[in-house]
Amino acid sequence: MIQALSKQVTFDEFIEWLPENSEVRYELHDGVIVEMPKPTGKHSNVTGFLIEELVLTIIQMGKRGIWTIPRESIVKPTSKSGYKPDIIVLDQDAISSETRWERESIIENATSVKLIVEVVSTNWRDDYHKKLADYEEMGIPEYWIVDYAALGGRAFLGNPKQPTISIYELVQGEYQVRQFRQGDSLISPRFPDLNLTADQIFQVGQ
Repeated sequence: MIQALSKQVTFDEFIEWLPENSEVRYELHDGVIVEMPKPTGKHSNVTGFLIEELVLTIIQMGKRGIWTIPRESIVKPTSKSGYKPDIIVLDQDAISSETRWERESIIENATSVKLIVEVVSTNWRDDYHKKLADYEEMGIPEYWIVDYAALGGRAFLGNPKQPTISIYELVQGEYQVRQFRQGDSLISPRFPDLNLTADQIFQVGQ
């Protein structure tokens, strides 16, 4: 990550600062604006594949038009942080309570969110530490960390490291994790009809 501005800013100052139509992706981490790594082709392939699979599952579950995946969104977990998830599934029935969604694509309430997915890149510590903690505190019910290239630390991926998909479910205010590796079928609390294996995701990222 590259620091974009040296001074500390609030979430609202970050939104006001954000350049329009920029090819660069920015987030706010504890009051510091940072430039996010540009996604690689493999990263984009994995993200696109997961969106397709989630959309198919949403349709199978009869949630078409109710659960949606927006092209752009900003999640505000705290007054000094703002994240742009790789994938977010929103509940349109709950969006009416989001006062900043229509004009700014900002999500402030965990009740609007069914799932957040981060596909790991070189800034893996953000996904496993900062975002994990903030999404848990915010109350996001389900959070996936898709580490198809085994970039994260050994504490998360084992030793030797291996590609891993970590699915965190919020239970009584705390995340509980199940990890899926080669040969495993994914189990998602919010998407019980999901028919997807870890191998399928890893193959897309090869």
